[in-house]
Amino acid sequence: MRTRTLGRTGPEVSALGLGAMGMSGAYGAADRAESIATVHAALEAGVTLIDTGDFYAMGHNELLLAEALRGRDRDSYVLSVKFGMLGGPGRELGGKDGRPEAVKNFLAYSLTRLGTDHIDIYRPARLDPAVPIEETVGAIKEMVEAGHVRHIGLSEVDAATIRRAHAVHPIADLQIEYSLLSRAVEAEVLPTLRELGIGLTAYGVLGRGLISGHWTAGRTAGPGDHRGLLPRFAGGNLEHNLALVDALRRIAEAKGGTVAQLAIAWVAAQGEDIVPLVGARTRERLAEALPATDLNLTADDLARIEQVAPPGAALGDRYPAAFMADLGVGN
Repeated sequence: MRTRTLGRTGPEVSALGLGAMGMSGAYGAADRAESIATVHAALEAGVTLIDTGDFYAMGHNELLLAEALRGRDRDSYVLSVKFGMLGGPGRELGGKDGRPEAVKNFLAYSLTRLGTDHIDIYRPARLDPAVPIEETVGAIKEMVEAGHVRHIGLSEVDAATIRRAHAVHPIADLQIEYSLLSRAVEAEVLPTLRELGIGLTAYGVLGRGLISGHWTAGRTAGPGDHRGLLPRFAGGNLEHNLALVDALRRIAEAKGGTVAQLAIAWVAAQGEDIVPLVGARTRERLAEALPATDLNLTADDLARIEQVAPPGAALGDRYPAAFMADLGVGN
C-alpha cells in the first residue's frame, strides 16, 4: 500500500482510507462480524486511515471500531473522528454544537468508547453557525497541547472558514465529498487547501454506491438506508446518473478494471495531497476497492473521463434540500 501525507503538518497515511459509517446502519442493516472482519482485512492490506464519527449510530460505530482494533499496535493505524452533530433516541439529527466545552465533552466520550488515549485527527463534522470556528478550533488546540489529539481537521466548510481555522492552529486536512459526481471543491476550496498546505480526505468517492457499478435502475433503498432520501437516487435523476456510470464502465473495462476502481483512481489522480475514503462494509467490496491504488490513469484516460463526466454532469443535489445549507460548497 502506497502512502500519502495529509498536508504539511498532518500524518502519513495509506493512499486509501476506510470510512466506517456504513458499518453502523447508514445504508441499511450491516453484519457486525463481517464489519469487524472487513476492518481486519483493511489493516492487513496496509490501510492505516480509519474514519468515523461519534454520531454514527450514536456511538455504535466507535464501539465497533474499538472491538475491531483491540490488541492492535496503536501506532499502526490513524483514527479520524468527527464530532458535533446532535441527535436523539430515534437517531434523528438535532443540530450542531461546536462550543469549546462541548468539544471537550465529545472528546472524552470518544476516547472512552474507542478505548484509546488519543485521537489522531479530530474535526467538527459541520460548522456550528452559533459558534465562531476560532473558538471550536481553539478548544481542539488545547486538547492537542494536552496530548489527547494529534492533529486538527475540518469537514464540509468553505474556503473562508478554512483560512480562519488555519490561523488558529495548522489544519491537517479537510474532509469533504469529492467524486466524479461532486466536484464543487475544485473551484475555490481545493486551491485554498493547496495554498495553505492542507490535505484533503475525500468521502463519497463512489457517490454512496451510485457509481460503484452495483446500483441498478430497479433497485430501491431498504429500511434504514438513507440513500432513499438522496436526490441523486430519485426517479429521473437516477436513470440519468446511471447512464454516466455506464459510460464510465466502458472506460474502466478498457483499462481492465471496474467502474468503482476507476472512480476511486480518478479521485486519487487529482493530486498527491488527496486521500480517497471508501465505505466498504464487506471484505468483498474492500477487495474490489484496493486495486484502485494501482490503476494508473494516463492523460488520455483522464481526458476521456472528463468528456463523459464533466463537472455538473450529475442530476440532483448530493443531499436533501434541508441539509444543503449546512455544506461549505454545493454539488
